[in-house]
Amino acid sequence: MLRALHVENYVLIDSLEIDFPEGLVIITGQTGAGKSILLGALGLALGGKADASLVGGHGETCVVEAEFTLGHDEALHRHLSDNDLEDTDTLTIRRVVNRSGRSRSFVNDEPVPLPFLQELSGRLIDIHSQHQTLRLGDPAFRLELLDHYAGNGARLSACQAAWKVLQENRKELAEVCSRIDRLAAEKDYNEARFTKLDNARLRDGEIEELETEQKQLAHAEELKEFLTAAEEVLTPGDDREAPMTARLKEAEKQVEKAARHIPSLESLCQRLESVRVELEDITDELQGANARVEISPERLEKVEDRMSLLYDLMNQYGVQTVAELIGIRDRLADALFDSTALLDRKAELEKAVSAAESAYGQAAGALHEARLRATEGFAAAISESLAFLELEQAVFQVDLAEAPEGPSGHDTVRFLFSSTGKAPQDLSKVASGGELSRIMLSLKAMMARYTAMPTLFFDEIDTGVSGSAADRMGSMICRMGADMQVFAITHLPQVAAKGQAHYLVSKQDGTTSIRHLDAQERVQEIARLLSGSVVTDAAVANAEALLGVSLF
Repeated sequence: MLRALHVENYVLIDSLEIDFPEGLVIITGQTGAGKSILLGALGLALGGKADASLVGGHGETCVVEAEFTLGHDEALHRHLSDNDLEDTDTLTIRRVVNRSGRSRSFVNDEPVPLPFLQELSGRLIDIHSQHQTLRLGDPAFRLELLDHYAGNGARLSACQAAWKVLQENRKELAEVCSRIDRLAAEKDYNEARFTKLDNARLRDGEIEELETEQKQLAHAEELKEFLTAAEEVLTPGDDREAPMTARLKEAEKQVEKAARHIPSLESLCQRLESVRVELEDITDELQGANARVEISPERLEKVEDRMSLLYDLMNQYGVQTVAELIGIRDRLADALFDSTALLDRKAELEKAVSAAESAYGQAAGALHEARLRATEGFAAAISESLAFLELEQAVFQVDLAEAPEGPSGHDTVRFLFSSTGKAPQDLSKVASGGELSRIMLSLKAMMARYTAMPTLFFDEIDTGVSGSAADRMGSMICRMGADMQVFAITHLPQVAAKGQAHYLVSKQDGTTSIRHLDAQERVQEIARLLSGSVVTDAAVANAEALLGVSLF
């Protein structure tokens, strides 16, 4: 139940702190006093739309805080624990809105996302606004009412789960079929591209090797000349001149002889030997390099043809390296192979869709049968309530028809109504405002019995009703208040007199406030509702009579 409401700087409310009791709580006030503002503040705390216009003129933020006692609702306690929130007997919801229109939400001082707050609030309180009778035209709302009456919670969850599995399998099957079609359309093209790259026998790093070899082959004659000239310097071909290494060897021998008399020259012998050995190595490498240089126009042509092929492929596929070409080739191979794997996956998914359709059909069928069994009792319960509310001749019927498949099954519900008992027609087309109010109250009373909602909030549900019918509406609301907390914003004295507690909303100097009325103040307020702005003695006497009746 809603135990307390705290509001700061919300529209015309500067500061408000109010506690609420159990049972039926009546809220009244003159037109324009701010009853809708108070309801709007509560709606904001419960996750309603926030914008900058809600922030009053006494600060940069507005704050609305609602405190609830949870009682023994195990599902609600489990929901808090599952979302890592402290599970206590008291739950505090706070909403803060700043001048930019941005808002923050808190549950027991822990920040929470707005969708979570809205879901949680739906478990705590049901607010019937003045225009909620329009929801009677909403097929989803009508189906929800019937399911609550039929106790279809588990069946509905099973149907929703089966629908989710079916949709997931259908979606994946459609994606696989689309990929198969796309691959089929591209198969010949991809095969041609793959064959071309595969036939090229690509090898990473090959282009660099070919470029080096091409340069050597293209300048083979020059290279031969350079290397041969270097060899001739080191190993002259003229028999009259000894090779440079032989002359170094001879110089080494002569220095060695001199070192016998000048010991310091021994190091020169070693250095001459090192130079000679190094020169022999250089000569050998020059000769090997010269021998490897090949003057072959045929090989040059083959190398350049291969390079041309690789450059053409890189240009065609828009890449810079042979490694990238290899990557494209491998992806094409995977795509060609993937079509076979996709066909296998398609067959698996077709079986899965068939099984999911069967499971969904069973779940939706069970839901349909339960709804069908409940229609008569549902209609009878509402008809009984309407008769109590002085619509004795009224006929209320529930028509269950087939609808497109969805998470809630394949049913749609129509409410048929006739105030005269003849030829019932679509409720939204034939019921007057007062009749809609009584029908909605009957539906809410029924929902309260089957949903275990701890708090109900009626915002002028008695619109269009007066006299003895209003008195009976008050009695029905009062009976609901015996088992749960019920708030009723009303303008009817017959309803206001039924409450266990009475609060007055008023406006003074442009500021809205609310206060609890004592017994005498309550008499005066009900007298005002009876007589208008001028409270007469007769109205006071009538108010005392109404309150006296309501106290027994």
